[in-house]
Amino acid sequence: MRTGVRNGRFAAVLAVTTLGCVPVTPKEPIGQTPPPSAITLPTAPIAFEFESLDDRSVSAPAFRGKPAVLAFVVSDTLAGQAEASILATLAQQQPDAARYAIVAVEPPERHELVQGFLAFFTSKLKDEKRAPLLGAMADKDTLLGQGPFGDVRGLTVVVLDAAGRMVFRKSGVVQGAEIEEGLLAR
Repeated sequence: MRTGVRNGRFAAVLAVTTLGCVPVTPKEPIGQTPPPSAITLPTAPIAFEFESLDDRSVSAPAFRGKPAVLAFVVSDTLAGQAEASILATLAQQQPDAARYAIVAVEPPERHELVQGFLAFFTSKLKDEKRAPLLGAMADKDTLLGQGPFGDVRGLTVVVLDAAGRMVFRKSGVVQGAEIEEGLLAR
């Protein structure tokens, strides 16, 4: 009797496992957006202001006059950590090419965690106090997916031209070369 129960359990586990292995071909890769060229970007400058993690402003008025790269991340995900590393590397290699900001799409109670997250990446830069990598917390509308940049929950990178118009937007981990191409699109 005991063997029959074991065999029955094994058969149930095998059936569930087998059903879970049926290949599914999604229309678009999961978690990815269409190629940047397929996305219709707004033509007007974008008005935004996020709560800065230090005394430097992360806002449209502060960024005007120079291109900007904003990475909307969640700090405790591998993708968010990878993107922060990519942005920190770009900020170190090309500090004058743009203003760089990591915007944490996380609730206010995670403020200290996000500060530690940003400190880890800015500590790799030459001058931490004047690091070209800024940090901010997303506002309530952005947390709800209704902020000035649309739904950026998860991981999204945007590039703004010197006038504040979005010239590049991509979800998922965005490589440095892709961000550089976005900066050239200005």
